[in-house]
Amino acid sequence: MTDKIKIHLADDHQVLIDGLSNLLQTVPEFEVAGSSLNGISIYDDVIEDKADVLVLDISMPEKDGIEVLKEFSQKQFPCKVIILSSYDDLKIIKEVMKLGAKGYLTKKCAGENIIEAIKAVYQGQEYFSDAVREKIFNIFSQNNPKLNKNVLIENPILSPREIEIITLISLEYSGKEISEQLFISPNTVETHRKNILKKLNIKNTIGLVKYALKNNLINP
Repeated sequence: MTDKIKIHLADDHQVLIDGLSNLLQTVPEFEVAGSSLNGISIYDDVIEDKADVLVLDISMPEKDGIEVLKEFSQKQFPCKVIILSSYDDLKIIKEVMKLGAKGYLTKKCAGENIIEAIKAVYQGQEYFSDAVREKIFNIFSQNNPKLNKNVLIENPILSPREIEIITLISLEYSGKEISEQLFISPNTVETHRKNILKKLNIKNTIGLVKYALKNNLINP
């Protein structure tokens, strides 16, 4: 039997913890290993639970999510962290991702995205809820006249994140620039690029540009 993904929930509202716990326990490969109602003992709690993923509220009493992430980074991260917040402020998102968080969800969409988010970060990917991802991309695209504002429409071959990546590559942004603007690591950008080339059976960047133009991802 495959080992389950152990999850620790940290939020100052027991009702939310109970609700998420009930939802996550419907997934056979998940195990809710424990929970915390304040930020003081989260590091020790996660170690004791041997948690793989921590779902962390940004607004915790006594020690907030930012302070918890700083503690994790000083002591070496014991697990992957998904931030759960009532806010979609880009300054907060950028700060927590720089501190090592791997995912960011707003509480209003947590029920829709939490299962997908946990699976993604456990596998080493970054994850943003759709609303957060679109806000990041829309702000980034405001000063890019060549960018088609309908770039995030559904695509039968590429995921929304892959569409973003191929679009920005086609606009000649470097991997480092893409990673900084979309709050993902350069390694993740490169992984997406390779996956896109494989999916589309394209060999190089010129081919990506041609695909982007043909599919109206960018304007000529």
